[in-house]
Amino acid sequence: MLYNLLFPLADDFSLFNLFRYLTFRTGGAVMTALLISFICGPAVIRWLKSKQHRGQPIRDDGPQSHIIAKQGTPTMGGFLILLALGVSTLLWADLKNIYVWVVLLVTLGFGAIGFADDYLKVSRHNTKGLPGKLKLLLELLIAGSAGYVIMASSPADISGMLTIPFFKNAIINLGWFYIPFAILVTVGAGNAVNLTDGLDGLAIVPVMIAAASFALIAYLVGNAVFSNYLQVQYVPGSGELTVFCGALIGASLGFLWFNAPPAMVFMGDTGSLAMGGALGSVSLVARHEIVLAIIGGLFVLETVSVIVQVASFKLTGKRVFRMAPLHHHYEQKGWAEPTIVIRFWIIAVILALVGLASLKLR
Repeated sequence: MLYNLLFPLADDFSLFNLFRYLTFRTGGAVMTALLISFICGPAVIRWLKSKQHRGQPIRDDGPQSHIIAKQGTPTMGGFLILLALGVSTLLWADLKNIYVWVVLLVTLGFGAIGFADDYLKVSRHNTKGLPGKLKLLLELLIAGSAGYVIMASSPADISGMLTIPFFKNAIINLGWFYIPFAILVTVGAGNAVNLTDGLDGLAIVPVMIAAASFALIAYLVGNAVFSNYLQVQYVPGSGELTVFCGALIGASLGFLWFNAPPAMVFMGDTGSLAMGGALGSVSLVARHEIVLAIIGGLFVLETVSVIVQVASFKLTGKRVFRMAPLHHHYEQKGWAEPTIVIRFWIIAVILALVGLASLKLR
């Protein structure tokens, strides 16, 4: 909004030239989202506490330590993330850019699904929210629509293309199979972040790391000079998502202030689904979906641990892990919660560096 209002004045007033630069607007988006989080956070948490007398329902089959330590903590804190992210993006991004709207609407759409799920859990005082099939159907519809718009809005020479990291000129034309692939990426990312969100601060920092990584990737692939130097696919217009990723970083950092152990609020499905959907849709626009699987490898590990656990128990009656997702396995082994969280953060940083290195290795 600020960009669209002030950019026409850049030719007449040198001060407004700053709004021509993605880096300046990205910095503005980070700080705006952070300030909104700090200012609105206490009020949002008080409001959630007043509406949720018992806080987030705790699973009976989860770690027993959570029943005592986390009982009464309000959930749906993802609303604060969405508020800061949405306002900051609308203020600093170019609203004429179709990719900004696609990613923002996917994020808000997934957030709305998560909000409905959290609301039902809290109002019924149990861990059952939206029916699984309905939840998945809504996610599929949003992700499929986003995939179609991204494909239709892309230049013909890159529409439906899948780039392979680590290999030069390795590009696969998926054609219309790109839409099912886009659904897999977006829905998979949303639910992977959702599974990872089980300890105070565990999911939010890897999300920030991934968002920072894709802020850089979006900036590079959206710039013809840099993309040519790195020999990566140039995607016109994708650079504007740098601003969105900056807003996501600021909103996440602000939320971490209240989510740091011991958490004052949980993000719930409202936040985890939304942020996963955001990362998935940004990777689709930037044409680096497989790189997301590397940078977000921690989310992949958590998801795989659940799949392996369920498959093993159904086929053999035995469990591979003491408890799934993976972070609960280490809790059951006696690791302290801060130890698990910080070590998983370190893994997320390492994976992000590997993912970014794949850009230059191509």
